[in-house]
Amino acid sequence: MGDVDPVVATLSILAVAVVAFMSNRVPLGIVAIGVSLALYFTGVLTLDQALAGFGDPTVLFIAALFVVSEALDSSGVTAWAGQQVIGRAGSGRATLLIVIGLLAAAVSAVISVNGATAALVPLVVVVAARAGLASSQLLMPLAFAASAGSLLLLTGTPVNIIVSEFAASAGERPFGYAEFALVGVPLVVGALAILVLLGPRLLPDRPGALMPMDLARHARLLREHYSLSLDTGLILGASSGVTEVIIAPRSPLIGQSVALGMKTPDADLVVLAVRRGDDLLKIPDLTLQAGDVLLLQGTWDALSRQARAPGVLVVDQPDHLRRSVPLGQGARRALTILAAMVLLLASGLVPPAVAALLAAGGLVVSGAVTPTRAFRSISWTTIVLIAGMIPLSTAFATTGTADLVAAWVLAILGGAGPHAALLVLVLLTAVLGQLISNAATVLVMAPIAIALAGALEVSVLPFLMALTVAGAAAFLTPIATPANLMVMEPGGYRFGDYWKLGLPLVLFFVAMAVLYVPLVWRF
Repeated sequence: MGDVDPVVATLSILAVAVVAFMSNRVPLGIVAIGVSLALYFTGVLTLDQALAGFGDPTVLFIAALFVVSEALDSSGVTAWAGQQVIGRAGSGRATLLIVIGLLAAAVSAVISVNGATAALVPLVVVVAARAGLASSQLLMPLAFAASAGSLLLLTGTPVNIIVSEFAASAGERPFGYAEFALVGVPLVVGALAILVLLGPRLLPDRPGALMPMDLARHARLLREHYSLSLDTGLILGASSGVTEVIIAPRSPLIGQSVALGMKTPDADLVVLAVRRGDDLLKIPDLTLQAGDVLLLQGTWDALSRQARAPGVLVVDQPDHLRRSVPLGQGARRALTILAAMVLLLASGLVPPAVAALLAAGGLVVSGAVTPTRAFRSISWTTIVLIAGMIPLSTAFATTGTADLVAAWVLAILGGAGPHAALLVLVLLTAVLGQLISNAATVLVMAPIAIALAGALEVSVLPFLMALTVAGAAAFLTPIATPANLMVMEPGGYRFGDYWKLGLPLVLFFVAMAVLYVPLVWRF
């Protein structure tokens, strides 16, 4: 295993990984694990080094943030914030774009780009329908503004956490919790200006595939369809709601007797109504048949359990409905624990991973999020991707590969100075970030940035912050970030729609990284 030149092996493993990422034929997590194993089998790293990413504090920090994001989303905090802001925005295109962009940026700063986009897509679709706009005019700006907003706080994206750890490992101070806002605020303002000025011309005008989930309309339809006298708050409330289940063929429920108002065997749900075809059945004792539709009422947790029961098909998932209910069950606990986590992160009283793990644990213990939903909320693909790629960063640093690449860059540039080196680094990062995950890109490029700064005998902070900005500029393809992909179907976008609006944003982010960042974080 030790006969392979470590630098050649490291660069070869990187090349194969990039090809595998771009092919989309191999799951991202498998590629990342393959990278770790390849580094071990080629003798580049020891087994402990090759698997160290899975115990890295950065990975635990990111995993805990997924739980915090889930608590805010599932308890209706995000839906409430969205309704409060967008409800006052009117129906003008420019005003809506600005309000949606600011909201997406603010939410993504706290719960990550992907969490903010996923939470706000249904709300934005409803807003577009009410304003008479095609959802394609608002959803791509939503994803792009969320990416810009990720640079407002440390918690905005895993990339921020990664570069902060790299800064500390390079002998500099880690970036502060809100220090990213020094570049994040002008990025958000500039991105919104581009979205408002160029968006209407460069975005397609076509309907998306997602039907808007309007809670008031949904409750009204249920009342009419089942002849209910309940008001909206009782049908879809903070702690309880209703769901429709269809008796599936060969269901164990076929042949059982039900009556209106009866409770389910575990006494946590009530049968409000039963439909068979077009008929609303009101007989006192009914024998269930395949295809019957039951309207059940109960707590959201009980409805979620029923939705997973065998033999029934759910019309609208309770977990999806409860996210649209503003300030639902556990919202106050989620907000209180979020505030405590932010205070710990901003004050630096404990390491970031400890603050996030305390928050995640507190949310589970307080009941703001169940253990099952906490585990399900973690994007294991993201966790495994980052954990598997961290050893590649280690290999770049320990084998001298980063120093070699930095020497190549400086040899090409001659004596052009740090700004030219920064431009090359940023361009490489921006290009690579369109092809593979921005977290993986930064993990590869950060050791090179540190080596460049060392060779030029300047501070590493502007190089790492510029790397963060360039890593966020993943706007040219729908596969560049999960957020871009999330809006593709509901916005009715095609692959080639992204680069038209994305290119001006990429150029703006590159200019900010090269020209503005060194003004704040001096060489």
